Amino acid sequence: MAKTVLTNVRCFAVGVDLTSVSNKIELSSEVETKEATNYASQGYKEVMGGLASAEISGEGQWEALDATKVDDASWAQVGGVGPWSVSANNDASVGALAYFTSALRSDYKLGDAVGEVAPWTGTAKSSWPLVRGQFAHPPGTARTTTGFGTALQLGAVPAGKRLYAALHVLSVAGTTPSITARVESSVDNTFASPTTRLTFAAANAVGGQILRTAGTAITDSWWQVAWTISGTTPSFLFAAALGIR
Repeated sequence: MAKTVLTNVRCFAVGVDLTSVSNKIELSSEVETKEATNYASQGYKEVMGGLASAEISGEGQWEALDATKVDDASWAQVGGVGPWSVSANNDASVGALAYFTSALRSDYKLGDAVGEVAPWTGTAKSSWPLVRGQFAHPPGTARTTTGFGTALQLGAVPAGKRLYAALHVLSVAGTTPSITARVESSVDNTFASPTTRLTFAAANAVGGQILRTAGTAITDSWWQVAWTISGTTPSFLFAAALGIR
């Protein structure tokens, strides 16, 4: 990816797409520095890495009175933990770079002076590691029947590492609709005999989930998101991201 001007950063906060109501999204990651200076440090401070953390902050234009609006979603999320996924200035298409984590919605602010466009600001702080991966399902493609997404060659999972998966259900329609998404792996891109590695809980409303594998090695290098849909005339919009850390 070449140098870029920020014009289309995508941000998914649990079950809401903040893209059309945000004009600033910032992602930061840091490791605490713990001083370990001693008489053998040759006159220089010596430090060690402590606890790591990540933070996602955003701001934009306030909207309300619908579960998919920023005010309704933010109010419901304050104090709660869920998946947050941020794109690297792209349209969140399959294979596009994604940063995601499980995060606590730690604050939410709204309001300004008379005559200003009503704003919002908010922050989410990580409760899981920040993962650098790829989008595995685009947010703008409606799914009405059982199926599977595009295969991604993310690579094998070494021992001690995990495959992380974030799911954002952004829109639900139909009578008694339900979607159960899962993450499958395969030795190649044919997925002739896929292995299910993670299964999300069945969802029938907007919301988000994030899962990770147990930390044991997985030799398969190809991955995809698949889903089972039921109900009468069901339709779902959802985004998903996968990554190894």
